[in-house]
Amino acid sequence: MINKLIEKIKKTNAPIVVGLDPMLNYVPEHIKQAAYEQYGETPAGAAEAIWQFNKAIVDATSDLIPAVKPQIAMYEQFGVEGVAAFKKTVDYCHEKDLVVIGDVKRGDIGSTSEAYASAHLGSVQIGGMSYAGFDEDFATVNPYLGTDGIKPFVEVCKAHKKGIFILVKTSNPSSGEFQDRLIDGKPLYEHVGEKVAEWGSDCMGDTYSYVGAVVGATYPEQGKIMRAVMPKSFILVPGYGAQGGKGADLVHFFNKDGLGAIVSSSRGIIAAYKQDQYKEKGITPENFADASRLAVEDMIADIAGALEKDR
Repeated sequence: MINKLIEKIKKTNAPIVVGLDPMLNYVPEHIKQAAYEQYGETPAGAAEAIWQFNKAIVDATSDLIPAVKPQIAMYEQFGVEGVAAFKKTVDYCHEKDLVVIGDVKRGDIGSTSEAYASAHLGSVQIGGMSYAGFDEDFATVNPYLGTDGIKPFVEVCKAHKKGIFILVKTSNPSSGEFQDRLIDGKPLYEHVGEKVAEWGSDCMGDTYSYVGAVVGATYPEQGKIMRAVMPKSFILVPGYGAQGGKGADLVHFFNKDGLGAIVSSSRGIIAAYKQDQYKEKGITPENFADASRLAVEDMIADIAGALEKDR
């Protein structure tokens, strides 16, 4: 799947991923009201609203982007109906030939880790039949439990040609409480990055590993360090836009081939219709998806301009 991701990035010239993280307050009122008329003000109604919201955004942007990243917590909060909307979103994005990165941040050991890996990237055997669960193409994974937690995911990646992004240096302000702690003279995130490179060394696509890393756009200097530590690992870069990351901050996350990183923006794209710069262009809540398309185009231009300037 890493080969397909790279192929899609080259085709679109857009090393970006749209985060489908639909809080209810992002969903325009007319979408919610239509869902509530059908299902009531219930979890089923909320799930229908976020599904319709997602579908409109995907329809408006799928020709511009290589990938999407639904964050499962935004769906799980609505219970079974929300999880069904997550799966519906994954399937629809696949119909649009998008790569799906499941932002699930799983992390455990043994049979539990195997079950998580099977649920999101692999399949489960039931009698004589095999079934894919959520069937994302990549999943985010927490490395805190070490190799015991990562190895089951790597094995599933090998078997199903899928991929993972391991949390290395996250974009949140308090990440340094643990991730920046010095161990043998190096910060913890650098030790994790070295393990990412090790875990991915025998799990390669044509040019990059199935095993990637998450490094936040809010820490560009750390991104430069981690690019050198993990030369064959793709870096998923959250924190663009709403969290403060800009195209100029991102150049060191990429390799000299212009690849090696994919930048994520969530509410900066899916809730773009709330921003004044798009309201001034005639955007209203009724044509919210048009704002998402404009935001994607602006993000592509910002990153492309920064990379061109760095060459």
